[in-house]
Amino acid sequence: MAKRSLAAMMDKYLDGFKTGGAAVGPANKMVVCSAEPTTFTEGNATFALADVAMAGADFTIAAGDGAGNVARKVTMAAKNAVPVDTSGTATHVALLDTANSLLLLVTTCTSQALTSGNTVNIPAWKLEVAAPT
Repeated sequence: MAKRSLAAMMDKYLDGFKTGGAAVGPANKMVVCSAEPTTFTEGNATFALADVAMAGADFTIAAGDGAGNVARKVTMAAKNAVPVDTSGTATHVALLDTANSLLLLVTTCTSQALTSGNTVNIPAWKLEVAAPT
């Protein structure tokens, strides 16, 4: 039995990071964190080392990298020369909806020591939604 998912449905989910939806605003802030945040406060303050504003143009939706491109992905744009506010070791990156105080997405990053007053470059990264299996 074949399994399918309409690409437009997967895109709807991914577009939420770009445009928001009911009771959830768009991801408007990307934060480099010293540990895995599990709440908005941890992502926005407790573990925050550096942060940068995000806008709709920073999110690109496209075919996924999976076999036959049946998956879909959203790629977050690279951000360069982001000021480091607090010294620590970067281990995670989080996307936040600051208007609704929501932690939207957390991923790991290459562990790197950051020093307050310096800058950090955040490379482009993606979230991929796989086709049903």
